[in-house]
Amino acid sequence: MGKFEIKKDKSGQFRFNLKASNGQIILGSEAYTTKAACDNGIASVRKNSQEDARYERNTAKDGSPYFNLKASNGQVIGKSEMYSSTAAMENGIASVKKNAPEAAIEDNS
Repeated sequence: MGKFEIKKDKSGQFRFNLKASNGQIILGSEAYTTKAACDNGIASVRKNSQEDARYERNTAKDGSPYFNLKASNGQVIGKSEMYSSTAAMENGIASVKKNAPEAAIEDNS
């Protein structure tokens, strides 16, 4: 089972990563000024992760595919890593859909 890991960055802001059961990061958040806002971000990922239309599929300048998960208001709530292929990116999206709803939360902040 996957998990959300909450941590503080160097500037004291809160961030979370969604990790698959193998420990690989499959989605990373923006910076939040409060832990409550970070918790809300996790709740938003849980809610929006099941809707395929919320995934914005992109290609980086170097040609690497990646995706953003967006909330219903269009705001990005999570970004993926860069992938080696479109198929690998689609597997990453499938992993978020599988892991996000039931992922435990580990607070390391």
